Amino acid sequence: MTFQAYLDNVEAKTGITPRQFIELAHERGFDETTRAAPIVAWLAEDYGLGRGHAMALVHVITKGPQISDKHVGSGTAHSDPSNLLWLDGAATNPNAKA
Repeated sequence: MTFQAYLDNVEAKTGITPRQFIELAHERGFDETTRAAPIVAWLAEDYGLGRGHAMALVHVITKGPQISDKHVGSGTAHSDPSNLLWLDGAATNPNAKA
């Protein structure tokens, strides 16, 4: 599953876009200095998210939308089309496959 697919699945499950999760996290005091464990615990408790989906959100909460070029265009199951994640909702993603 691509990194973007993890974020899109979180949105489908919760109805909350990644950007909205970033805002919610900041309201709780989470930022780039926060370790993963408290964010994962919050996402599991309040939204029922598993570790993999929570860790995708941890990345965008603590590091922003930029991801490593490692899997971009690699042709593997984890191949993202871009090293920049779309945070404003799957329905508005201009890079989504039709």
